[in-house]
Amino acid sequence: MKKSAVYTKTGDKGTTSLVGGTRISKTDVRLESYGTVDELNANLGLLITYLEDESDKEFVLKIQHKLFSVGSYLATDQNKTALNNSSILLLSDIEAIEKEIDMIDEQLPPINRFVLPGGSREAAICHVCRTVCRRAERRILSLAMTCDIDENVIAFINRLSDYLFLLSRKQNISKNSSEIFWDKTCK
Repeated sequence: MKKSAVYTKTGDKGTTSLVGGTRISKTDVRLESYGTVDELNANLGLLITYLEDESDKEFVLKIQHKLFSVGSYLATDQNKTALNNSSILLLSDIEAIEKEIDMIDEQLPPINRFVLPGGSREAAICHVCRTVCRRAERRILSLAMTCDIDENVIAFINRLSDYLFLLSRKQNISKNSSEIFWDKTCK
């Protein structure tokens, strides 16, 4: 059996294929949206290597699997190709994140100030993931200006950034690392 080449040369002229084979520019808003989701997924993979709590690792891994579904959803032009069932997010996927958010939030002290990204390495990486997630959300919303996007996809990404914020706080507290609050005086 011949091994397939990693390189295909089909993208050398600045285009790539969507699910179903339709070719689009590599600068297309659709590619920007699922490419940013892929970037988020890569950063979550890095985050997992720093997490110590097994339940946090397992949950972030589940999120990574769901992000592949999101990427597949976004890479499918439903006007030309039928959506694969594995690309569909359910309300239960959003509720799973909300449950994690509620569980973590119960463990954290209340805050009334803005938190700066940082503290422990784990928390800092959570913030990197959170900001990439917010960018993915903006790219998906840009795509939604040109085609219909399932509201579950948008809600999932929105909740995920909230989860990553709370996970960063949890990491700082579990590492006995002080949260860094914004000094409004900038002194």
